[in-house]
Amino acid sequence: MDKVMRMSSEKGVVIFTKSSCCLCYAVQILFRDLRVQPTIHEIDTDPDCREIEKALLRIGCSTAVPAVFVGGKLVGSTNEVMSLHLSGSLVPLIKPYQSLLY
Repeated sequence: MDKVMRMSSEKGVVIFTKSSCCLCYAVQILFRDLRVQPTIHEIDTDPDCREIEKALLRIGCSTAVPAVFVGGKLVGSTNEVMSLHLSGSLVPLIKPYQSLLY
């Protein structure tokens, strides 16, 4: 769990994904469309993949991937991110991490 907490707080927006996950890709595209360049950790390429998945579930993610962290805090998975976006709450949350040049 320490590894996940360290990785999740290394940048403003961090997304844990798997390379074969279409919902992970959709969340990544959403953030890029919102002018945020998230740090992506494809856990299926990490030798500690199983431990990372378990840690993400213990932290409170409804599914292991995608797991989105903003400012080091868990936002959630696809459902939570999309709900925040549709309610208009996501943009204010990520505003400090938006790029003007993006």
